[in-house]
This record gives sequence, C-alpha cells and structure tokens, in this order.
Amino acid sequence: MRKTALVTAIGSFASDIVIKSLKAMGYRVVGCDIYNRRWIAQSENTDVFYQVPYTSDRGEYIHFMMGVCQREKVDFLLPLTDIEVDVWNECRDALKSGNVTLCCSPEKTIKICRDKLSLETFLRDKKLCKTIPSKRLSEAELGKITEPVVLKPYNGRSSQGLYKVENPAKLPYYLGLVDRREEYVIQPMIKGDIITVDIVRDPASNLTWSVPRRELLRTLNGAGTSVYVFRDEKLEETCKNIAAHLDIKGCVNMEFIQSQNGEMYFMECNPRFSGGAAFTFQAGYDLVKDHMRIFEGQPATGENMAREMYIARKYCEVEM
Repeated sequence: MRKTALVTAIGSFASDIVIKSLKAMGYRVVGCDIYNRRWIAQSENTDVFYQVPYTSDRGEYIHFMMGVCQREKVDFLLPLTDIEVDVWNECRDALKSGNVTLCCSPEKTIKICRDKLSLETFLRDKKLCKTIPSKRLSEAELGKITEPVVLKPYNGRSSQGLYKVENPAKLPYYLGLVDRREEYVIQPMIKGDIITVDIVRDPASNLTWSVPRRELLRTLNGAGTSVYVFRDEKLEETCKNIAAHLDIKGCVNMEFIQSQNGEMYFMECNPRFSGGAAFTFQAGYDLVKDHMRIFEGQPATGENMAREMYIARKYCEVEM
C-alpha cells in the first residue's frame, strides 16, 4: 500500500528536493504552508496541499494538523523548519496516538540541539570538537569585553536576533536591542568560512554518512546560494562522533566556522534538513532516501557517492 508523507513549510529551501525524493520513492506527498498554494511553487508537486495556521497559534495549528493527518491517513511527518520541529518535539504523544511517525531525532536530542549554550557545554565537556566559548549574556562581565563578540538567542532560528559586534565600544547600543538578556548567549567573534555538513545517522547500525560544503555566498538568514562540496575524512569523523554522542537519528545539519588559521570550530546542529540539502543530493548522496529508510525501520543504503564540486543555486519563474 502506498504510504503518505506530510511535509511542512514547503515554501522553504529544502522542500524541493525533499518532495522530489519522496515522490521518487513512491510516497504520496501532502504539503502544507502558511501561505496560499498559488504563492508556493512547490505546491504543484504535491498530491494534496493545505494552507495551515501559524505555529504561533499553537493550539489551532496542532488541532488543524492532526485533522490533516487523520483525513489524509498520514504515515510520516517531516517538519522542515526549526519552529515546527520544536512544536512537534513536544507533541509526540498526539502523533503517536494517530499512528504518525515523526521523522526527527529523539526528544532529548532535539532539546539539546536547540539550546546553543547546553550544546556547546556538552560538546566541550566530552572533548568532541573545538567549540566557541559561550556564556549567558546575563552572566557575562560586559565591562571587561575588549574584542569583537557575537550576541544571539540561545534557541535562535537561522540568524534571527543575531548581532555581530565588531567594535566593543558599540556593545551598549546592541545591548539596547536585546529585550531579555537571560535568553541570549555571548561568544567571541571568530572570522572565517562557514562549513556546513549534511549528516545522516542510522542508530540501529551506528553508521553515519556526511557531506561537507563550504558556503561561498549566503542569504542574510544564512542559506547558501553558492557552495563548494568537498570531502574531509577528519571533519566527517568528527561529525560521526558528535552524532553518536547526541543520539542523532536520520538527517541533521551541522555548521562549523573555519578560522583564518585553519582551525574548525563547531557552531550549531540543526535537527532537520538543511536549506542546502539539494546541494548534497546533486553532489551524489540521496540523504532524503536514507532518512526515510531509517524511519521506516529499514537499513540505510549508505550510497554516499558525493564528490567535490562547485554548485550555484538559481531561481526560476513558475506560473501558478
């Protein structure tokens, strides 16, 4: 019997390759977004589309989505944005009661990944990689800061609420933009290239597959538009170890920054498909296919044939 996958936020960058891969695997795809289907090009590629309430109206959103799951007999739910991952991570029982599999890492894993301060402490204590020292802004000795710093929400999404303070003398100005200091972390600013790694882990076998890329051009909210895909055994092994200690299941995305002297510092782990998942697919690894096989209880293919290449994203117009 044909299985049904519900994909959220299909106006997001990852949706195109997620939907294409699901369709190629034979899934019936239900898509949803907060906007009208005529505004979302990917709606044309779904079998069914729903315009859904904003997640900020949590009760209405969950009620509506559970209705969709029941009506469409959804088997798998794939949230594509951080805020939806957060919502469904806390509503697993509702999905379970409806026989819907949430295609995300375990609850504890997501909670630590979504807390930048806890995650940095976790990785530093276990000596898994170099991390950027982080402190809660409300506990920092601000008068002693003499170097450039970064301020960002501990559970921020993309680059929302992030401030780069190049000149410490301007720190008071940026502090005035922060409403609740206890919800922010402060870090020393490290300048360099952003390295993002798409990772798939199968907990049953403890096998992990990784594809790194150097982001050459990015949008303001941190989505790569021009990248260089490469292979790096040391970095891929580091990602494997981090994924194992975090108990990652399926696909996630880790971001690093490579400093000007070549040191690689861990930045964050996004417990969902990255906006650049299509780059990894084009380079030679169908991460969506392995992600779904893992949540179906099947062994991942592990067919990671990714090779080094430059890839640039372009946009096209679609008549709706």
